[in-house]
Order: sequence, then structure tokens, then C-alpha cells
Amino acid sequence: MHTRHRPAMLVVDDDPGSSGLLREVFVGEGYDVVLASSGTAALDLAAARPFDIVLSDVQMPDIDGIEVLRRLRRLTPDPTVILVTAYGTIETAIRALHEGAFDYVRKPFKLDEVRLCVERAMERRGLRDAAKGDAPVPRPSMLPTTGPKRARPIVGSHPGMMELIKLVSRVAGTKSSVLVIGESGTGKELIARSIHEASPRRDRAFVAVSCTSLSETLLESELFGHVKGAFTGAIERRPGLFVEANRGTVFLDEVGDMSLSMQAKLLRVLQEQEIKPVGGTDTVPVDLRVVAATHQDLEALVEAKLFREDLYYRLNVVALHVPALRERREDIPLLAGHFLREYAARSGRPLRGFSPAAMDLLLAHPWPGNVRELENVVERAVALAPGSMVEVGDLPERVTGRAEAGQSASPSQPRQTLDEMACQYVLRVLEQSKGNKSEAARVLGVPRRTLYRMLERYAEAGRISDVSHGSTSVH
Repeated sequence: MHTRHRPAMLVVDDDPGSSGLLREVFVGEGYDVVLASSGTAALDLAAARPFDIVLSDVQMPDIDGIEVLRRLRRLTPDPTVILVTAYGTIETAIRALHEGAFDYVRKPFKLDEVRLCVERAMERRGLRDAAKGDAPVPRPSMLPTTGPKRARPIVGSHPGMMELIKLVSRVAGTKSSVLVIGESGTGKELIARSIHEASPRRDRAFVAVSCTSLSETLLESELFGHVKGAFTGAIERRPGLFVEANRGTVFLDEVGDMSLSMQAKLLRVLQEQEIKPVGGTDTVPVDLRVVAATHQDLEALVEAKLFREDLYYRLNVVALHVPALRERREDIPLLAGHFLREYAARSGRPLRGFSPAAMDLLLAHPWPGNVRELENVVERAVALAPGSMVEVGDLPERVTGRAEAGQSASPSQPRQTLDEMACQYVLRVLEQSKGNKSEAARVLGVPRRTLYRMLERYAEAGRISDVSHGSTSVH
């Protein structure tokens, strides 16, 4: 007969209301819940007794939750820690996951979200049934969690990006092939590098290969290498990128552009973990982690017989979708600020930020080139801005619409400022939306709070007369 085991939970939070609520919920679900009001108190408790799961706030007065996590890992070999934070930046998420946190939730949290997160953590530890009073299940050892050699600048707080980072952390410790899907410029290679740097292979090579920029013959030679005399110009043996990436990660960018014959050769590498150099007769064993990326619909290419179905399933073990920038517009100020700090530091420019009018234009731009285009725009602005702020005049025509405005203006008409033109465009959309600000914000592709801020600024400048009703009269 098995002895009932109540899983022990440590809740660390300096807010007694939050910790008290969590204790009430999880005691009712069969947990032995202990509260700690500081990081130091939590570590003292953890040193005195084992806990199956730790729920810790990040922001605390003495030591933060990430430091608590680090010290817990020194106290016990396999702590299962879920961090709770009101500061839901992607940087915090990356730090937490790379330090070994099982997951994180953001305040204000939903109880169902916390329950689900705890349930998944307990499944991993094999203790979920024990919480219900059933026979305890032997605890499996946790997968090793290792941090990257250097942090990657993945910036944003959009829920889609937060989920993406969670998946990156979870898949990094495996050898499974990953398919990164997203439009050009969304940062697919950055995701691939993050997977590599968070993996046990991080001390080995990360080799990126563009499947679009090389002809089929050159691509085969680059990937597989060649023996001396294999073709005209092959004056010496070359091992190839697959050998260079041995025991590391190879990133195949735009894999959908591969020819069918190259697809067949890649499939053999994935199946057999060996390569045959061009012109050679002997095979060379390799140990590769493959991360592929595409902006195309590979399933449609499979249907059209343009992509091998067997290769598709070999590559698409785990699929990661990178959202387009227009789908996460709330990240534009964060990304723009990040790029501005980076390029200002490189060039020694004392830039502090963007003027409200300049930021409004960045938020309204459709960004067909995604994050890559935004980075280009900010780099250009840093180079051109004469003052301490990036102004509208420092942005290119494709963002400000100056070229179009200049073509339609009569020489006798007074020139409008770009801020006036932006105001007119916003008001025109409001008029077409019949004053519905939620609909106007959706059409403009900006959060509703941003639209309200823009309207308030236009009212303060005397450009509109009634913010509450979104008057379309321009003064």
C-alpha cells in the first residue's frame, strides 16, 4: 500500500494578497503550500526542506526571483520553478527560461493560467497524480537546462513572441529538427541562433546557409564539400558546411527554394547522419542539428509536388511561427528604442528617443520588410538626426509619405507639415469608421490607447476640436 504524498509548494511573494490567494487555491487542490514573503526567507525554507514546485514573484525588495532561481539550483539539483512577473518583457522571459525556470506567468495572472502551468510542471515531475491522493509516481530527472554563451537581443512583449520564446527554450535541449516559419525580415535566423545558443551544442559551430543565393551545383558543393578534381576548379579537397557544423547546428534559410534533387540529398543526410562529398565515394559521418526556415507555405508546395513530403515531415518536427511586425505593433516602440540605443552607441551619438510625431509614423507604417526594415529605418535616422531626438524629417519617404504628398500639392498651395498630414490621415480613417475608435485603431493597425494618445496630442496642438467625438475638422 502506497503512502499518500502531498506535493509541497513554496509560494514566494511580498504581496500577501497574491500569495494568500494562491495558497487558498492550491491547498484546495491537494498541495502542501508554504508562504515566503521575501527571497531570503524562501531560500532559508528551501534549505530546510525540499519543495516539489516553487511559485516565485520576480520583483521583491531583497533579491529578485531570478536570483532566487539561481540559488535554488545550487541548493537542489532539480527545482521546478515558475516565475510570476508584472514586468512582462521578453528579456525577463529569456533570462528566466535560460536560468532554468520551467515557465513564467504575467501579473495580473488568471488563476486558470497558473493552474495549467502548475499542472504541466507536475506532469513533468511525475507528481500530478500524487496531488490527487493517488499512488506517487517516480520523479523523472529534469532535462538539463543550459544558458546561452551570450544573450540574444530578442525584443518585444507581444503574446505571440512570448509563446515563441517559451517554445524556443523547450525545444533547445532536444535534437529534434525545427522549422521556423515567417515572412522575410521577421527574425527567423535570430530564432535559430537562439535555439543553438540555448542548446548543449552551443560550444560548437552554428552554420547558416542560404538556399536561395546559390545555384544547385554550388549549394551541393558548399553543403557536402568536394574532393580534389571533382569538377573544373576543384583544385583541392573541401570538407563542406555539413562537416563544419558537425556536433553543432546548421541553419537552412529558405529551404523551400531547394530543388527536388537537393531535397533528396538533404533527406538522406537527416536519415543517415552521413554525407558523401561531391566526386567522392566514401561517406563521412556527421552529427547535425538542423533548423530550417521558410517564408513559403511548404504544405502547399508538397501538394503541388514541389517539395518532398518525406523531407517536410523530417524538418517539421517542431514548427515555430514568427509573427509579422504588423501583427505585433505594440512591439514597435520597444524595437525602435532598442535599435536606436544600439546604433547611437556604435556611432557615439547622444540620441534620447523619438519625437511623438515620428513614433506615430512608425506605428502607422505597414512594415512590409518587418523588423529588418524597421532596423534599417532606425539606423538611417541615427545617422541623419542632427539633435537629441529622431524627428519626422529624419525618417525616409516611404515612412512619412513625403513623396506622395509633394506630388499632389500645387505650387500655389501652402506646404503642410508632416504632422499635419499624419493628423489628416488619422482623422480620415476616423471619419470612414464613423467615429468608432476601436475600428479606426484596427484599420490604422495601432493599439486603441495609441490612437487616443495621438488624438489628445492633436487636440493639444489645436489641430482638432473634440477628442471625445473624434472630430474630423482640422484647424
